[in-house]
Amino acid sequence: MVVNFKSNEQVVKAGDSTYFSENEKISGKLIITNQRIYFISVNGHTKEVEFEILPSEILEVIYFNQSIFSQNGLNVVMKNGDQLKFTVKKRNEMGALINKMY
Repeated sequence: MVVNFKSNEQVVKAGDSTYFSENEKISGKLIITNQRIYFISVNGHTKEVEFEILPSEILEVIYFNQSIFSQNGLNVVMKNGDQLKFTVKKRNEMGALINKMY
């Protein structure tokens, strides 16, 4: 897994995550930098998934519970209407960092 950061870009927080695509769960890393958010799938997944989210594209961040006992969901709602759903550890901390970006 290699991430090509932009100039003056620094990692603020990174952690294991699961991205919920239309019909599958994709394990990977969610990386929050001072300029954007990256998601990169980990080795062993059938296809490589890699994308970035710019703060200017984010409409809001919604917290959700994956189950009764698991409060670890982040739903990033984009201005174009897309919803990117992730589960992460330390959801409140990561959500607060994303909220500060936009």
